Amino acid sequence: MTRLEHLNHSIFMEAKEIKLMLAAHTLPPASVWKGKPENIEGAPGVNAFPMSTICRQDSFEQPHFAYWARRIGEGVRYHRKLWEFVFVLQSLWERGVIKPGAKGLGFGVGQEALPAFFASQGVRIMATDMTAEQAARAGWIASNEHAAGKAALARPGICPPELFETNVDFSVCDMNAIPETLRGFDFCWSACAFEHLGSIEAGLQFVENSLDTLKPGGWAVHTSEYTMSSNDVTIATGDTVLFRKRDYEELARRLTEKGHHVAPFDFTPGDGPIDRYLDILPYRPEPHVIMALWGHQTTSIGVIVQKAGG
Repeated sequence: MTRLEHLNHSIFMEAKEIKLMLAAHTLPPASVWKGKPENIEGAPGVNAFPMSTICRQDSFEQPHFAYWARRIGEGVRYHRKLWEFVFVLQSLWERGVIKPGAKGLGFGVGQEALPAFFASQGVRIMATDMTAEQAARAGWIASNEHAAGKAALARPGICPPELFETNVDFSVCDMNAIPETLRGFDFCWSACAFEHLGSIEAGLQFVENSLDTLKPGGWAVHTSEYTMSSNDVTIATGDTVLFRKRDYEELARRLTEKGHHVAPFDFTPGDGPIDRYLDILPYRPEPHVIMALWGHQTTSIGVIVQKAGG
């Protein structure tokens, strides 16, 4: 790319950002989001996530949301990353696989508390992440988002050390080349990881390949990026890609053709004040549900797939 082409591209992208900012609503009054949602007593939901779905304000306000946030040592707040963890936990819970004796596989676990929680429930967990060298190049070590080993995942407040030691193992794993040694699991998951595999196709292929790690009838629950701006223009290659509606529909088609069951997608945008607020760089710790990223309006999405044969 020549300097002129680079300049034109930069101007184009900045213009898109400005348009998004002008179109976005201002930050909602503090009374709408500060100290909310309420940290109410709750329990796991019943059929809370029957569908693969995008992140919306109303999900944060359900009793199960506060329940799961507490179980992984988090305060309740409007943040899409927390929503992703709750989506994974609740989706797997209501499908009956978080139970003693089950086996779970986590991809790109970083510093997540999920392995410790699963272990506390008697689930045998294989947690995986990229090599330290790959993580350093990608900036995950600098941002404290890489698991160098099993010890990085210990959470004594969530799982007693002796139970954690028994139930959690750790392995290095390239998500673009899942080793054949990782097989026979009841479920697998990843939280905002497969958008970092280099391309849209690599991300879709990972979801498909993740099913190879499961027993027949096993469950895969993954979260990733979703661009709400366009079903055409996107970021298709690079360190972070943005998946469109059509990409997830293509994923569902491919998996369904192979006999797997994909929970239908619900792309309906939310209509609450937090759903209408567009967070821009530097991103706020809250509320952070919809964000501007490289000229795109994006949020998180959760995908639920059951492997054929169940």
